[in-house]
Amino acid sequence: MESMKIAPSILSADFSRLKDEIQAVEAAGADWLHVDVMDGHFVPNITIGPLVVESIRKVTQIPLDVHLMITDPDKYAPEFIKAGADWVSVHPDTCKKPTATLQQIRRQGAKAAIAVNPDVPIENVESYFADSDMILMMTVFPGFGGQAFIAEVLPKIAQARKIIDQRNLPILIEADGGIKADNIDLVVRTGAEVIVSGSGIFKTPDYVDTIRRMRQAVRQT
Repeated sequence: MESMKIAPSILSADFSRLKDEIQAVEAAGADWLHVDVMDGHFVPNITIGPLVVESIRKVTQIPLDVHLMITDPDKYAPEFIKAGADWVSVHPDTCKKPTATLQQIRRQGAKAAIAVNPDVPIENVESYFADSDMILMMTVFPGFGGQAFIAEVLPKIAQARKIIDQRNLPILIEADGGIKADNIDLVVRTGAEVIVSGSGIFKTPDYVDTIRRMRQAVRQT
């Protein structure tokens, strides 16, 4: 397993000073930046589009991890990749042919990830692992920030980890939703390597201290 990567989700950032917020978490030790894209159809809320991702790309060099919670990722994924997305996650039920969508994301130069909602069995998405660079395990239901962590997802993370290890697949496991300094160790011990945290970072008074405590919780300095 690779060293844990911390990916603050800008969904919980102060958008009136987004550049400052991004640079602050980067200086605090963030490895990636997570960008939640919602269209008001697949999920109720509407967030941001490619133009904002393009602007974010100009103010940071760390990888941009774009999570598409939209109904037509085949149409819009290329725009986000062109805008600067390094990773693109899609939900299989939004794709006509998920395997083809993942392959197209890779051909366009980004890393591809399949997103798994809390109520979706691993068996339903296992066939997509071979065409994925990462599995995004949702530990909340997508569409809203600040939700409580769903601990029942932990066995599914362990199940995905076992499949990946048994097949020796070069795939990361990302966990997203309700993860904070006081529960991050549970998620990492179960098998996640990329940790998305929105309010768990951006709603704390000291980003440096929060990320330090997260790493300490899993014995990383």
